[in-house]
Amino acid sequence: MLAYDYPLLGAIWTMLIFFFWIAWLFLLFKIFGDIFRSQDMGGGAKAAWCIFVILAPFLGTFIYVIARGKSMGERDIEAYKSQEAQFRAYVQETAGSGSGADELAKLADLKAKGVLTDAEFEAQKAKILA
Repeated sequence: MLAYDYPLLGAIWTMLIFFFWIAWLFLLFKIFGDIFRSQDMGGGAKAAWCIFVILAPFLGTFIYVIARGKSMGERDIEAYKSQEAQFRAYVQETAGSGSGADELAKLADLKAKGVLTDAEFEAQKAKILA
């Protein structure tokens, strides 16, 4: 009996409306993040965009994407590159084994303990000094 009151196309239409509503919410939050992250706008311009997007939500978001969409993408790319550079620097700092002198001291210690032979020690020493 429920199927007669709510046909299949009605259910599909409802899912489509919810999908676009959720997508619009994601875009709205991305726009607010971009407004506050933008370095080329002053406080007054940021306030004006926020008020415009709040008072006319659909029109404001579409006009913002049309007017500032390209620079919005460029700021995203810059932010991702900055995060990647910070991550790489952190990994190199954390995973870095130290200076060559530290490596040679570790190798000499391993040789003294008998873990490395003379040939292995010389080969590793040549790699470090190269």
